[in-house]
Amino acid sequence: MKAALLEQFGSIENFKITEVSRPKPQFREVLVEVYASSVNTLDYQVRRGDYKNELALPVITGHDISGVIVEIGPGVQNFKIGDEVYYSPEIFNGQGSYAQYHCAEESIVGLKPVNITHLEAATLPLAAGTAWEMLVSRAQLKINQTILIHGGAGGVGIPAIQIAKEMGARVMTTARKIHHTFLLELGADYVIDYENEDYIEVINQLTAYKGVDVIIDTIGGNTLSDSGKILSQFGQVVTLVDIEKPQNLIEAWGKNATYHFVFTRQNRNKLDELTKLVERGKLKPILTKVFPLAEIGKAHDLLETKATEKDFYGKIGIAIKQEHD
Repeated sequence: MKAALLEQFGSIENFKITEVSRPKPQFREVLVEVYASSVNTLDYQVRRGDYKNELALPVITGHDISGVIVEIGPGVQNFKIGDEVYYSPEIFNGQGSYAQYHCAEESIVGLKPVNITHLEAATLPLAAGTAWEMLVSRAQLKINQTILIHGGAGGVGIPAIQIAKEMGARVMTTARKIHHTFLLELGADYVIDYENEDYIEVINQLTAYKGVDVIIDTIGGNTLSDSGKILSQFGQVVTLVDIEKPQNLIEAWGKNATYHFVFTRQNRNKLDELTKLVERGKLKPILTKVFPLAEIGKAHDLLETKATEKDFYGKIGIAIKQEHD
């Protein structure tokens, strides 16, 4: 089978499209013909070597799969050949998604929503799954609570807005001005232009200085330390960003705040919940651009440098099925 093999950490030039052995499903594993994948921030972090101690080179990377089961291993109970599925591979314990076939334990696989394409479905497992874990598993967001989502036009921010709105929250988010109309249509109640507005002052005015109940951090920087300035009493901060430097959380301490650090976990339960939302029209994948597997480097480059493309938002898909010989 064809795969995008990462031979060295670092440049996008280190991807090589090559032939590798097709995997064989083991006990309670399914073999999936991969129709589509997508690109996440975590993917280019892996490629450049941020997790080099967790992976042995050469390696197939990638964190999203949508495809069709073509073979089942012994002991599989929940799936059959022909099922359309989607999931996020456990690349630190096996192969990633940038290949024509992939084996996965059935416990991390979910049935693909029937009302979207494979390319659309492949935008969801890691990004929307992370948003679900942040909002539901960690923050346990409640109806009528107020939430600030940093980076609303990003891969995690877009599903987070939709999920939070469906959970009954008052949703505020930060984004460039060019994205405001889109995010309001997506369900945000208020969008802050972080380039020209002080989001701390805006949030305090919007909440009459009571603060927000939950903050979702997808951008890092000083977000953790600044969160204490706009949190309500017993507020929560949920972040997926590594802490690059020490942060002073004294103001959050005064709010009796709770901090959650998320590195998303794979499981079928949250995929099943995401599927319900998609099929009810409450969660819409936003697919912005598609590359073939042979141009995986270009896809990584676009996502990694998107800060220079101010109109860019949503997810980048990788079409794999059509590349079969």
